[in-house]
Amino acid sequence: MRSSKSRSRGNKNRNTRPSGGNIINRVFDSSGPDGKVRGTPQQIIEKYNQLHRDAVLSGDRVDAENFAQHAEHYTRLLAEANREVDAKREEQEEQNRQRQAERDRQNERDRERQDRLKAQEEAANQQPTIDQPIMDDDEGSTLVETPEAAKQEAAPKPPRKPRQRKPRPPADAAPDAPEAAE
Repeated sequence: MRSSKSRSRGNKNRNTRPSGGNIINRVFDSSGPDGKVRGTPQQIIEKYNQLHRDAVLSGDRVDAENFAQHAEHYTRLLAEANREVDAKREEQEEQNRQRQAERDRQNERDRERQDRLKAQEEAANQQPTIDQPIMDDDEGSTLVETPEAAKQEAAPKPPRKPRQRKPRPPADAAPDAPEAAE
């Protein structure tokens, strides 16, 4: 046979109140003076209030008070659960607002960075303005007149002399052979 210790190892937290669970929708078993009442806290409150009214109508003040106390207990339980849910909701909303604000700040930084890069690209693509006139050549392209070009145009170029070439050796002679002596 197994000992009772081995059976109870997994039951460490059975008697403690559940933490973090949804108490509002959780089903409870309430052992009241008139038997068990089962349901969510709101259903149990309604049931005990109905039993309270019935006891008052029948003239049983002790049972009426007992039912009222049970209903009050579950009302407090429900109110505490609602406060916890509201606190969690507000905390999550605050976290969401902070995350959204951080995303907005990051998006603004990204937009500013893109604007700076775009401005840098535009500045790099712009040609500097020169106060000198623009020359038009025959093909229709526009060139900026530079001081070097003006000097070259002002001085006339001397005519080129034709380059003189070395005469070619005859085809039947060896290229590096000494001339035959006769």
